[in-house]
Order: sequence, then C-alpha cells, then structure tokens
Amino acid sequence: MIQVTPVILCGGSGTRLWPMSRTGFPKQFLCLTGNESLFQQAAQRLAALGNDSIQVAAPVIVSGEDHRFLATEQLREVGIALGIALLEPTGRNTAPALTLAALSAVQSGQDPVLVVTPADQTIANPAAFTAAVQRAIAQAAQGNIVILGVTPDKPETGYGYIKVAGHCEERSDAAIHPLKAQAFVEKPNLQTAQKYLSDGGYYWNSGMFVLKPSVWLAAMEHFVPAILHATRTAWDARKTDGAFVRPGKSEFEAIPSESVDYAVMEHCPGGPFPIQMVTLDAGWNDLGAWDAVWQVQSKDAHGNAHVGDVLHTDSHNTLVHASSRLVALVGLSDLVVVETADAVLVASKSRSQDVKHIVTQLQNTKREEHTLHRKVHRPWGWYDSIDEGGRFKVKRIQVKPKGSLSLQKHHHRAEHWIVVTGTAEITNGDRVLTLTENQSTYIPLGEVHRLANPGTIPLEIIEVQSGSYLGEDDIVRFEDTYGRAKP
Repeated sequence: MIQVTPVILCGGSGTRLWPMSRTGFPKQFLCLTGNESLFQQAAQRLAALGNDSIQVAAPVIVSGEDHRFLATEQLREVGIALGIALLEPTGRNTAPALTLAALSAVQSGQDPVLVVTPADQTIANPAAFTAAVQRAIAQAAQGNIVILGVTPDKPETGYGYIKVAGHCEERSDAAIHPLKAQAFVEKPNLQTAQKYLSDGGYYWNSGMFVLKPSVWLAAMEHFVPAILHATRTAWDARKTDGAFVRPGKSEFEAIPSESVDYAVMEHCPGGPFPIQMVTLDAGWNDLGAWDAVWQVQSKDAHGNAHVGDVLHTDSHNTLVHASSRLVALVGLSDLVVVETADAVLVASKSRSQDVKHIVTQLQNTKREEHTLHRKVHRPWGWYDSIDEGGRFKVKRIQVKPKGSLSLQKHHHRAEHWIVVTGTAEITNGDRVLTLTENQSTYIPLGEVHRLANPGTIPLEIIEVQSGSYLGEDDIVRFEDTYGRAKP
C-alpha cells in the first residue's frame, strides 16, 4: 500500500482576478467555476486518489497566517479533515513552502509520496486527472520525481513549458507511460509558442509535482543548500497550536525567495535527479486571468459567459460576474465586466492580464480595495460595511452559532448594537447581558466588551460606530478564541 499525503499550496494573491480576488480573500478561495472554491475542488480531487493500492492521508496545506480559518472552514464545508496547516509568516515562494511540507512529512520517520498542487487550478475531467496522478504516484513511490505536463492545445504565452525526450507523434503510449523531462523553458513569445506546438514534444508546466519528501530534501541539499538550511532553521523554531504549525518568524523571513522550478526542477535534467513527466489531458486551467475564466465557463449561443443578475442584447464573447446588482450590456463584444459591492472592473478580454496594473495603483495610493471586500470573513462569521461617512460607519454583522468575537476595546470609537435575528450575549464592562430581536445596547468609547452567540442559529446585528477614527486597526484584544490576542 502506497501512503500518499496531499500538499496544497495556498499562497498567492491572484491580482489579475481583481476585484473578486483580493489579498484578504484571494482567488483560490473563490467560487469561479461551480459551487465550490478552487481550493475546495483541489482538496476533493486529491482526496479521491485512493484505491486498493493507494491510501490518502488528510491534506497538508501551506498558507498564510491570515487565511488559516478561511481554509479550514472551507475544508469543513466539503467534509475533509485537515491534516496540518503550515502557516508562513510571509511569502517566500514555492520552494520553501514545499520544503516545509517535506520536513513535516518526515518528522515521524515516514516517507510518504507527496502529491503537491497549487490551490487555484481547475480540472474539467476529474476521472482523467485521477488516472494521471495515480500513474505519477506509482513512479514516485520508486523514488522518482514526477511532474504533470499538460498537452497544449494552443500557442499559450502565459505558461512555462516542459520539453520531453523521446517524443514523436506516432508514440501512442505517451498518455500511459511517463516521459523523460529534458528541459524546462520559460514563458515564450507567441512565435516561439507556435513553434513549440508545431514541433511537438513540449507540454505546459502544470506546477503539480509528485515525489517523496526524502527525494525533495536531497535535491534541495544538492542544488540550493542555503535555502534548505534556512528553511530547516525556521522549521526547528516552529510553534504548534493544534493543527496550526508556525515556523519561526524571523528565521522564515531570512529564507531566500525561490520557486520550485528555479530552485530544483530546471537543474534536474541530465543530473542526479532526473525528472519524469506524466501527461495530463484533463481540461486543466490555472485561471490566471479573466480571459481564462471565460474559457472554462459555460456560454450561450453568442459566446457570453454570465454569472449573477445580467441582461444583455446584441453582445458577444463577453464575461460578466455580477455579485450584488443588475448588470446590463448593450452591443458589446470581447469584454470583461466584474461587479462587486465596492468596485467594478471593465476590461478588454484580450487585456485581462493587465488588471494587475490596477492593483498596483491601488497599493501605491494605499486604497483598501486591493485588500478586503466590503464583506469581510472572520473565523466567527462576517461583517459587511454597508455605509460610512466622516465620523460614522454602519456594519451588518453575522456571528456563527457558538461563535464569539474577541474581548476588546477601542480608543477612538463608540458602538451601538441592534439585534436583528438570534440571541446575543454581550459583555459590556462589568455587565453581561442577553439581547434578542429588536433589542439594543451602547458600548462607550474605551469600554471593554465582547459579542458572542450562545444560540443554535446565526446571530445578526447592525452595528453603528461613531468617533474620530473608525479603522479596523483600532482594536485592542485581551482574549480571543482564535489566537489573535497579542501577549
């Protein structure tokens, strides 16, 4: 029986899918195809890899600290238990992330096969994906490094390519037997991509790897020992809180940032760690920009892919995501329109890669729209900032059953709470009171307070803030169920 541990890399901010993808809620946690997020789809695909000879463990996720509750809640929603969450204090690209997962996997003396995938890809044919990865697992169990290569169907300039040895068009067993990776090549220009397609023997690099952790650590030691040693130092300084594992912060920040490809994979052909490639023909897409989202979504007879409340006339090949209001198109073609509660994107579909430049402008001008949506998810529920002015802000807040906000105070604002539905247990200074529908209370500026839901249905309140400063950083936490209070 081959022991397999799925590893899901959840880093990245997905700037080219703004305004839906933001730093606080990046694209891997969005439902862009179907009813599950890309992260949930990845977890379900990996959980389905087991058969009579393969046993699949609970997944390991590598994530940022800010997304830990979002990831665990999304796993719970699809009935998948979390193995461990390796929480990076800062992004250091995929090579340190995979190294953390490998160090974790060998900690107990085991050496399972790791199936490593980004969290932000989509697969149209899950059965073909399962068959391809199971072939890769069989090879990796023998000590090989295996990468999944996607058969290209167009001259794509947005992907890296894998050149394989011994390829010819007449070779009918390429989809069954692994091929030898001869070289990794960078994202090409259009002319070069067209040549790759006509020559054959070139595959898109999917970014999915299958290998044993011992093999990965040996390759890191051989090619980039400084990154391995720095990551091991951060791992040795880790702190564990249940399923959450935090490498040493200062130690991790000292790790050089490097991708899996640059650190190891590109150096392997012709060296002591040869790489095999298993072909993946499963409708793979990494949804790197809005034009890719349009490609994978169902369309009407005029090529329009519309989600939400959308009306159109005489429009063709458009993509519309409407989140909170009606969007109407008249006489438009090859356009992307993405509407959220606080931002609207209108872009030429052919220029959708350039959305990242808008995000850069938002960052440079310190606007919040690149970080958070108007509706912000928290481990206890969510809040939606529905109105605000110079000295006031109105929020709609929902708290999950048995959920609780932190015990906290504010230096610059007072708050009024009105219960809409459910039961609220409120700590207000020395008093603890219970409020139900249509009842309200007032939290003075500087008063220590907490909001909790002791009931079995969601609690919803309207919060009216007033004061000289209403930013989210005006919170002093004293106690917190979710480990957010600072000592």
